[in-house]
Amino acid sequence: MDAVSLAIIEQLQEDGRRPYAAIGKAVGLSEAAVRQRVQKLLDQGVMQIVAVTDPLTVGFRRQAMVGVNVEGDVESVAEALSAMSECEYVVMTAGSFDLMVEVVCEDDDHLLEVINRRIRAVPGVRSTESFVYLKLKKQTYMWGTR
Repeated sequence: MDAVSLAIIEQLQEDGRRPYAAIGKAVGLSEAAVRQRVQKLLDQGVMQIVAVTDPLTVGFRRQAMVGVNVEGDVESVAEALSAMSECEYVVMTAGSFDLMVEVVCEDDDHLLEVINRRIRAVPGVRSTESFVYLKLKKQTYMWGTR
């Protein structure tokens, strides 16, 4: 990826609604050229442009990080969990857990159903440990580019 595409990504990390003309001025391209590059980055799956919310303020009253220990193939368990709409973030890790899964639910009953009846029912899941969120203090996606 070239320096101009990285600069476009950084511009959009700062403000996902920034006009293409303003991005073009910042990176030295025309509005049309920025539009084409952004579309290519989207098509390639390099980035997404989305509205980031605090789930607790939009009707989802319970969030948790769930540590998952797996017997057997970690990737197949990760794929199964990734298919669940409540699992917003699934990452394979090294350490105490094989997977860390961020779960967003409507309430405690929904969280219990997701963990007890769905996550624990996935073949290969040996155990789980839940870390219930009490309050979201920081959530950003502004790590820039390298």
